[in-house]
Amino acid sequence: MDHDISLLHASEPESNESAAGRRFRELHDQIRSRISLLDYPPGMRLSEGELADEFGVSRTPLRRVLWQLQAEGLLKSVQGVGTLVTDIDIGELYQVYQLRMELSPLLSRLSPRPVTADDIERFELLYNNCIALVDEPSARGYSIINIATFHALADMTTNEPLRDTMERLFYQTARIWLKSLTDQDVRRECKSLSREIRDYRDAVRLGDLDALGHIWRAHTSSSMTRLRLKQPEGG
Repeated sequence: MDHDISLLHASEPESNESAAGRRFRELHDQIRSRISLLDYPPGMRLSEGELADEFGVSRTPLRRVLWQLQAEGLLKSVQGVGTLVTDIDIGELYQVYQLRMELSPLLSRLSPRPVTADDIERFELLYNNCIALVDEPSARGYSIINIATFHALADMTTNEPLRDTMERLFYQTARIWLKSLTDQDVRRECKSLSREIRDYRDAVRLGDLDALGHIWRAHTSSSMTRLRLKQPEGG
């Protein structure tokens, strides 16, 4: 099953967003998605010229996007080489997972917004996509739905500093699963994700954001534990 990559960009743009701001965000999100899905694997050099030609932009706005992705830890600039996609180290990102876990319950405490019918529909769509994924499991499909689920959860707060921090931390860890999953792991993780989204959907149906935040924390903790167990001794 070819899962719809548009799930990654389910958020509505800001109504007061300028054309330049919207273009920056679109470029940023597209390149970030390619990094997260390993279309741009760790160590790959990104060519400013090729990207500028592909997206039909000058190098100046493209450089701003690449600088932002460097600040987010997804790219690095190496003198004499260029802009490279950063590597993924599960051990180093363990602390990132810890912080993500502690931020999750803040969803209901810092500027939460009421659950709408659109929110319920959004989580239903994610759950239905995940049920289909269980029937035809794939690591890429898992990653697409996992990323889309993060955005659906983060959109339940209007606290911009919290959302920005959550998003930055999430994307530092988003590639881990695609890199670490074996064929045997994929089916199990897809089933686990379907149960996770079912729990989110049920909390959203009830309009219980406090439960939603704590469920998110529990599932983040579980994911972190499974990743640690996959590491070799001494790793």
